[in-house]
Amino acid sequence: MISELLTQLEAYVPANILIGFAVSSVLMFVGTLVAIPIILMRLPADYFDIRIPRPWMENHHPILRVIGHLVKNLVGAIFLVAGFLMLFLPGQGVLTMLIGLSLIEFPGKRRMEAKIVGQSTVLSTINAMRAKFDKPPLIIAPENK
Repeated sequence: MISELLTQLEAYVPANILIGFAVSSVLMFVGTLVAIPIILMRLPADYFDIRIPRPWMENHHPILRVIGHLVKNLVGAIFLVAGFLMLFLPGQGVLTMLIGLSLIEFPGKRRMEAKIVGQSTVLSTINAMRAKFDKPPLIIAPENK
């Protein structure tokens, strides 16, 4: 049954592309297992507190700032697409999509992030992980808990 499915799939997609998808899927899975804890540990405790401004590259030259924002949005879009693909392939799709969303700039983004992270299960999981590495718990604005 699986061999029939692979044969039908190879009629539409070449075998080397399927192998590439499989290898990239495994690499993304391992990459997210390593990257997500590192990112969560490096975040300042007030990162998701919407009461505190979060300027990015404000002390840089305007051209560098524009280039930086473009690169950050492009990387965010790549993470968002990769996370979506991981919903169907091996990997931490939802977490990867959240990282992508955190990099992309759009109106209301900070409030949305704080609402997602402010959910009790998400916040307690992240804070438990941060506690293992002697990091302070994340601070969420009261209206986003």
